[in-house]
Amino acid sequence: MRLTQNGERCLTVSPRGAKCVRLGWKLAPVNKMVNEVPNAPIFNSVYRHGVDEKRRIQIPSMWREKDSKVQFTLIVWPQRSEGPCLRVLPPKEMTELMASLDAMPNEDRNKTILKRIIGAESTQVALDGAGRICVPDEMAKAANIKSEAVLVGLLDRFEIWDPVRYEKVKAADAVLAQEAFKLME
Repeated sequence: MRLTQNGERCLTVSPRGAKCVRLGWKLAPVNKMVNEVPNAPIFNSVYRHGVDEKRRIQIPSMWREKDSKVQFTLIVWPQRSEGPCLRVLPPKEMTELMASLDAMPNEDRNKTILKRIIGAESTQVALDGAGRICVPDEMAKAANIKSEAVLVGLLDRFEIWDPVRYEKVKAADAVLAQEAFKLME
């Protein structure tokens, strides 16, 4: 989801725009391809990895940037009733999130609330030499990440889930999938 210049909430579906998803939501045309950054990874598939005693999680090699110094932004994402997960944004997506927040009208009190929550509940992490990220203790506790984690690709970003919570989310998504895929027609 992104915001248009006038603050409307929009869901990016295709380069030409699409149908309204919910009453009051307007889908705006988007003039970009999914992977417009050269050599940027596409985050697809689901991976299950162990979490070591230092809370390090292996990132799939296909998801790693060519530049080993790239930092991801980890955000405790509280949006689901099943419990929070960790949303992981590459630099381009974090830049777009910040631009979307800045585009919101200053009079909209949600702007400051979102900036405060995302700012307080996020951190930058880099891959170590073995291709792992280290999840800060408080974030791991918030997302219930313990000895195992499920990494779920969202094409332009990914999420890290507690395996039990993810199974609940997957079941809930399956119920809504048929309606969601109508947007792709």
